[in-house]
Amino acid sequence: MTLSAERQAASGIATLDDLREHLQWAIELEHATLPPYLCALYSLDPERNPEAVELVAGVFIEEMLHLALAANLLNAVGGRPRLDIPRMLPAHPRPLPHGDRSLELSLLPFGEEALDMFLRLERPAPPGAPPEAEDYETIGQFYDAIEVGLRRLCDTLGERAVFGGDPARQVHGGHFRHTGGRLIAVTDLASALAALEEIVEEGEGTSRGEVWDGDRDVHHPERDEVAHYYRFQELRIGRRYQRGDTPESGPTGGAIGVDFEGALPMRRNPRLADHPKGSAIRTAQDEFNHTYCAVLHLLEQAFNGSPRMLAVATGTMYGLKAQAQALMRMPDGEGTTAGPTFEYVDPELRRWSVGDRKRIVVLRNGPYLVYGGVPLRRKRKIVSAENDALTWKTDEDIPTEGTYALCRCGGSGSKPFCDGTHAVNGFDGTESADVRPYSELQHVHDGVGISAQRVGELCIHAAFCIGRTRPIAKMLDDTADSDVRSNIMGRIDHCPSGSYSYALERGGETIEPDLPQAVSVLEEEGGLASALWVTGGVPVLRADGEPLETRNRMTLCRCGHSSGKPLCDGTHREIGFREEPTTEGAGS
Repeated sequence: MTLSAERQAASGIATLDDLREHLQWAIELEHATLPPYLCALYSLDPERNPEAVELVAGVFIEEMLHLALAANLLNAVGGRPRLDIPRMLPAHPRPLPHGDRSLELSLLPFGEEALDMFLRLERPAPPGAPPEAEDYETIGQFYDAIEVGLRRLCDTLGERAVFGGDPARQVHGGHFRHTGGRLIAVTDLASALAALEEIVEEGEGTSRGEVWDGDRDVHHPERDEVAHYYRFQELRIGRRYQRGDTPESGPTGGAIGVDFEGALPMRRNPRLADHPKGSAIRTAQDEFNHTYCAVLHLLEQAFNGSPRMLAVATGTMYGLKAQAQALMRMPDGEGTTAGPTFEYVDPELRRWSVGDRKRIVVLRNGPYLVYGGVPLRRKRKIVSAENDALTWKTDEDIPTEGTYALCRCGGSGSKPFCDGTHAVNGFDGTESADVRPYSELQHVHDGVGISAQRVGELCIHAAFCIGRTRPIAKMLDDTADSDVRSNIMGRIDHCPSGSYSYALERGGETIEPDLPQAVSVLEEEGGLASALWVTGGVPVLRADGEPLETRNRMTLCRCGHSSGKPLCDGTHREIGFREEPTTEGAGS
């Protein structure tokens, strides 16, 4: 279809770089809606306003979907989605990015003022409204401009030249749930247009003249789903739309109970600077900001080559609810309560989310994040006919993304990878491991030509130290025999946690096996799923950003039940932890 000169000019998109710029703006636009929706949602009392909670939560989830679709569009045309950047979180009140400057977004509790803001934000474009690439009056007009630009570039450059992005960077339906909307992988013009249609219809309705968005209501599958603008009208008017209703008729269906007093009185547009450093409110607000910026970081990872991280990002968002609601119960003077400030935290202050160096980060009540392309593989313990531990056999490497997340709660359906289950199964990942260095915790046992060092707290009971007839502690008595001494050295070298180590003499240099930088998923006898074996001195950082002592080998809990998290203590043996090996690739 040939585009009119008027519509081409209105798009403001003449080159691929223009298109990429506008799609980055789309990401920023979709994200800008999230903090206001979250404040309204978290302020609601679910017992007094169950229908409002359901409605606002549904809109928020679909805005997350739109964010992912915008990222797919940008990736498809060879761009790089950016989310973990300061301009994503300017101070509130703030204008809609690149839109109508008279529309300001504020952080407000649920109420009539918030509803007015949401209705203006989601307002449909009037019939025949022109595409508007900047200073747009409605979000639909902005996406019309992107559609016009896409079609124009495909006409002039060819579809293949426009859609030159890596398909592996697309997130799709396997990565996003909890909505009736579609997360569309974008690879060509047809799928790009479908993604744009999904975004606009969920906000404004199908065909720009319908109140319905074309999906089934995810909470009530027997009902058609209403577009965002009309959902907020339902709350404003107190009635549901039913079949036959139009934008002109308004909703004529059943009543919706809305209690405008059933919301916490959060102070409007709170700021960190409102309270002194060290105060309870400011400390809680700062903790919330760290968590929210972690979500932005994880989303950026998901949209830049690690699609599996989307489940980790959405799982981390569950932690925001408790933090926000705790703030909204803290009195803040003049009859108001505190609230989240959504202020950007510089990555340097977050420590763990900076750079691509090899490291493992323990996410608070969440998975292990593995950075820097650390290889992931499987190892099986080989035992004798009598079930004595003999050695480890390295099996296949497991395909991974550049950054990947490994399950720590034990409940993932795609082990060893995280699938976000920790967010809904009540996992408590509180870290309690003794952080004193190995040298302070070790007990030393000398033999002839060998000095064995042991830290019992690190033992995972892999049983290499037991020996066929007696443990290492007894074998040391006979180390004048070089065969016995060699046997001990070999057994210690196979200790995955490094609980045992040795030197040739007391106080001498510890001799460590030459192990590669890798993470190994251990399987013990009888198919027992064991720890994650970290080798080669890969650093491990706790959730607070402080490092554990870097050692040549350590073992991390992945059953979720260790009493010394994040380290394994062998509890997987007591609970009979099992894993059905995943047959999926890391990008599936």
